[in-house]
Amino acid sequence: MDNMQRMKELIPLLTEAAKAYYQEDREIMSNFEYDKLYDELAALEAKTGITLAGSPTVSVGYEALEELPKEAHETPMLSLDKTKDIEALRQFMGEHKTLLSWKLDGLTIVLTYRDGKLLKAVTRGNGTVGEVITNNARVFKNIPLQIGYKGELVLRGEAIITYSDFERINAQIEDIDARYKNPRNLCSGSVRQLNNEITAKRNVNFYAFSLVKAEGVDFKNSREQQFLWLKEQGFEVVEYRAVTGATLDKAMDYFAYQVGENDFPSDGLVALYDDIAYGDSLGSTAKFPRNAYAFKWKDELRETTLREIEWSPSRTGLINPVAIFDPVELEGTTVSRASVHNISILKELELGIGDKIQVYKANMIIPQIAENLTRSRNLKIPNTCPVCKKEARVQKTNDVEVLYCMNPQCQAKKIKSFTLFVSRDAMNIDGLSEATLEKFILKGFIKDFGDIFEIDRYKDEIIKMEGFGEKSFENLMASLEAARHTTMPRLLYSLGIANIGLANAKLICKEFQYDMERLIKASAEDISAIEGIGPVIAKACTDYFADEENIRKLKHLLSHLELEEVKREENLSLDGKQFVITGSVSHFSNRAELKEYIEQRGGKVTGSVTKKTDFLINNDTTSNSSKNKKAKELGIPILAEADFLKLSGE
Repeated sequence: MDNMQRMKELIPLLTEAAKAYYQEDREIMSNFEYDKLYDELAALEAKTGITLAGSPTVSVGYEALEELPKEAHETPMLSLDKTKDIEALRQFMGEHKTLLSWKLDGLTIVLTYRDGKLLKAVTRGNGTVGEVITNNARVFKNIPLQIGYKGELVLRGEAIITYSDFERINAQIEDIDARYKNPRNLCSGSVRQLNNEITAKRNVNFYAFSLVKAEGVDFKNSREQQFLWLKEQGFEVVEYRAVTGATLDKAMDYFAYQVGENDFPSDGLVALYDDIAYGDSLGSTAKFPRNAYAFKWKDELRETTLREIEWSPSRTGLINPVAIFDPVELEGTTVSRASVHNISILKELELGIGDKIQVYKANMIIPQIAENLTRSRNLKIPNTCPVCKKEARVQKTNDVEVLYCMNPQCQAKKIKSFTLFVSRDAMNIDGLSEATLEKFILKGFIKDFGDIFEIDRYKDEIIKMEGFGEKSFENLMASLEAARHTTMPRLLYSLGIANIGLANAKLICKEFQYDMERLIKASAEDISAIEGIGPVIAKACTDYFADEENIRKLKHLLSHLELEEVKREENLSLDGKQFVITGSVSHFSNRAELKEYIEQRGGKVTGSVTKKTDFLINNDTTSNSSKNKKAKELGIPILAEADFLKLSGE
């Protein structure tokens, strides 16, 4: 194969992998494999002198999503050139004083302050245009909302979530399939929430790593002086060491040891010239600035023997392959398991039982298979589900092969779907953990959702079960009684239809005016026409309601429920209007309640004032807050609660 053909193969492969990882929170190849292919492409481009359009070596990031307002950065944000070779890093430093710091693994944010107050916060996005997340940044754990400096300050930093908070938050999510894969994914989702109450609960931290603008301040031509000044303003700055090529080794020894002790995620180090004028004079390439360099740890590889592939079913029917191998020491811990993710990766690695494989920890955290040295391909993909023993079939989804259990009555699907059904955002039934549900299902007490509300038939048997007694049973009955009164969006979400989360459920129910019969009879075209709902979700919904058995079970469930009625005229009173809420509220218990009030009447609430905003709600209508100023600039009415209630028809 010639070089040009190979480059044409690598570009779409790497682009799709990066898009899946950064935008869709799914993994179609390992980090190890991605880096290997990226380096191969870069080497081919250097060899041929040709860089094709769309190459990830010149494209920076991806377009920001639509949910949040977009804004262009004053200065484009470039990626950093990287190496895994310490000597290359030493050569970059030479005799120049260089700041060596952690390369944090979170979400890059640009903060702007004016008149001593936080004016706006914008995500990196595609490097040119990011998403405005100011409302969320205000509830980060450690961002100063007011600083002593009154000029315009622009700085960049990384929003991260610690490992301990990551584990705490994941432990609160009962459905294992719904848990976050790593702190970076959790941080990205937390920072980009539309409701900053959720962000506030996530303990997001911000660490500054670059000062872009601070008018009128003399930094004595030193990046380190910028860091020290930012600390004086109240910012936490990424930990760093000042080194040269000659003193690099001692600093590297420290970072190499400390990375295993840190409670925060990092995927390498950053080297930045201290001399501002010299660094700026070097300019940049199309993608990389020349004043900084990134160092990625060489993955610690260990050779071991593959002993088994464990097939792990989920509530969606997906059966995930997990590699079981002879235990090895990696980055200070013993590992013997690694997810293979899907059938495509399994086939690409040509795995077989008894193969000699190399394993590593991606970002020194997540065990992965780097390479299969034997490639015996003697592994047989099962055609039956390990739980129900019914048919399992390989299917292709988004060009990735995955193994699915085809039995809709699979016990694994039931347990996981029942766990979702009773969860907080669904029917919110306390006293039914996944372990308890599993016991009830295996004993035959529960076969469909409606059976949960008839569990009192088995009282005598339940109170004799381990971990259960009269008091526990009474608590369960009280929880079931409270759960009978619910909303249609909660009910729709609780059914476990593929890709329908609570937010999508709200959109769909609103469109059909909270009429379940209308939704059941709706066509895929009707549903996919809803803004924010595409054909995949529409098909999943119509397929579910086209199944007679599903309808029978739904009717059984509805016989036990009382759905909250929503008056149609209320739904339409704010239809099509877009609001921003700021400041304290008095008529409503909190801003979340006001937001729900608006959404129930057809309106939409966003976090930032833009040209699309119709009204700003602020009881202090004369304040000089940034939102009030923006609203006045754009001619957007500022309403106190009393005026808003008149507008909404109250």
